[in-house]
Amino acid sequence: MSIPAIPAFDQRAGEEPEGDEITISASALRSLGDQMQRFLLEYRFAMEEVETKLAILREEFLHMHEYNPIEHVSSRVKSIDSLVAKLERRGIGTDFDVIRKEIYDIAGVRVTCAFIRDVYRLFDLLTQQDDITVLEVEDYIETPKPNGYKSLHTIISVPVYLSTGRVDVPVEVQFRTIAMDFWASLEHKIYYKYDRQVPLSMIRELKHAAETAAELDTRMERLHVQMHGEPETHTAPLELREVSPRIHRA
Repeated sequence: MSIPAIPAFDQRAGEEPEGDEITISASALRSLGDQMQRFLLEYRFAMEEVETKLAILREEFLHMHEYNPIEHVSSRVKSIDSLVAKLERRGIGTDFDVIRKEIYDIAGVRVTCAFIRDVYRLFDLLTQQDDITVLEVEDYIETPKPNGYKSLHTIISVPVYLSTGRVDVPVEVQFRTIAMDFWASLEHKIYYKYDRQVPLSMIRELKHAAETAAELDTRMERLHVQMHGEPETHTAPLELREVSPRIHRA
């Protein structure tokens, strides 16, 4: 769906507009805002669908396995201001179909797990559901970013059924452990405080902290396996290679 051309502008009689400056009429601006709100509502519904799927998995694990692989789930939908700013940075117009194809992080869900094995297990259980289409996968656990950031990112398409019909909406889902989440939260606060001009010494400390967090993940998972007598399982990208045939490239 495209935003229709704005039909009218406010201009005082007898006055020439200054340069390229125009003022959108109140009714056109209100219409534009209503359409954007409806567009973002689709993303909220898709995000809630993903949250419901995760809640079902968590409840099943608790009742059937007496184990909870999900420590915490958080979610958000971009605000109109944030989305408009991103569209301007990317040079993307106001066609909603184009926005849906080009911007994948309008709706985001973050799943925090205790152990790395749970990250891959939940990713697999979620993306194997037949109404989910995997659009992209980035495994920053197997291959961390240069600064030490680790997480498993995926973009999935979720069907949303409205009164006007079905809409397939992309949702970004991030899976990470508690240690990864703690490190990422601290890194974000540091970069925000220093306006991204972080001293080199602190960058080195952050990288060292990421390595320490990774070691903690490995040790805690080993203890968990020993305590429950479970065999160690391969949690690196063996599962992701099996997912590759399911990835749909737009």
